[in-house]
Amino acid sequence: MSSMVLVLNAGSSSLKYSLVDGRTGDAAATGSVERIGEDGGRLRHSSAAGEDTTQRRFATVADALSAVIDAFEVQGQSLHHTDVAAVGHRVVHGGSRFREPTVVDDAVMAAVTELIPLAPLHNPANLEGLRVARSVFPDVTHVAVFDTAFHHTMPPVAYTYAVPAFWRNDHQVRRYGFHGTSHAFVSREAARLLEKSPDETNLIVLHLGNGASATAVRKGRSVDTSMGLTPNEGLVMGTRSGDIDPALPAYMCRQLGSSVDEIDDALNRESGLKGLTGNNDFREVLAELTQGDPNARLAFDLYAYRIRKYVGAYFAVLGTVDAVVFTAGVGLHVPDLRSAALSGLEGLGIEIDEKLNRAANDHARAVSTKTSTVQVLVVPTNEEWEIARQALAAAKAATPPRA
Repeated sequence: MSSMVLVLNAGSSSLKYSLVDGRTGDAAATGSVERIGEDGGRLRHSSAAGEDTTQRRFATVADALSAVIDAFEVQGQSLHHTDVAAVGHRVVHGGSRFREPTVVDDAVMAAVTELIPLAPLHNPANLEGLRVARSVFPDVTHVAVFDTAFHHTMPPVAYTYAVPAFWRNDHQVRRYGFHGTSHAFVSREAARLLEKSPDETNLIVLHLGNGASATAVRKGRSVDTSMGLTPNEGLVMGTRSGDIDPALPAYMCRQLGSSVDEIDDALNRESGLKGLTGNNDFREVLAELTQGDPNARLAFDLYAYRIRKYVGAYFAVLGTVDAVVFTAGVGLHVPDLRSAALSGLEGLGIEIDEKLNRAANDHARAVSTKTSTVQVLVVPTNEEWEIARQALAAAKAATPPRA
């Protein structure tokens, strides 16, 4: 059986893709289609043969995927003639049902459709990607890899909200967590870097990008995470508020006469760094910070402070910690943030070596001192490889052995 997996991540107006070897993580090609359904669409395709860009209107996801197939053809790597073992799909929300990568059939499509109320911004787009890809590649195994799945090992005390029973029982209200694919990959890579097996390792993993989350990992399994019913809970993010008083939305509805949807939109799209500085790009916040902007100063300090609070909380959850791990764009590329987030935690055994912390390096590495009892690691995530790895395993399990 081939180990090549076509990884698809369908968003509301974008389609990201990679052709990945599920065993090695090597990507034969990667690309994205942006602004689907809008003017000014653009497809970027990159492989060993070079890079191509196509600019035109992509009316639908089906149109976008057709253009992706053409891009492979142009570079001499036909998807219809490549031995693809599976198509791995990123699906944001799997609810309580989907705890592992799942081979997609009509029943799975129906179940993911039922979960749309839990992820109204993401699951419809993921479903459309599944629908289109299944029609284009009907003879290939399609596997859904759920962003929530890694966190299904959380105990009830971590995932339960103290709310009315019928909310929990009839409306699936609980903490689910997100970024699970990234946390799963980074946890395994961190254990490898520590020269331990995952089931011997306790970690605090910090996925810090435009979306941000922290996860407590005990023996390779998620036992608590900062995101909750939705991705808005927890850390300060690019446009999301993170933790707030749960009465705040009702208060602002009364104050402004706004609808619940308007307040929800503000908390998800106009808050976080954008709400504090007017800009959700951490690089721009850093530039404003160097110019002495007080709003940027507050935003940076608040972002770091919220991380530090969660690190302390997850120390209490885990009892002992082998490493604090930084990943994703901000986690990888902003040494000042790593220093600020862990400042004052020397009493917990965390000491950053500033020379190592500030050295230019894109590889997985330790940035802690030799005397630090808790390692501080920087580990690039690779969600495409994780999706390919899980999809390949699920496809193999679903394929009957040859006689």
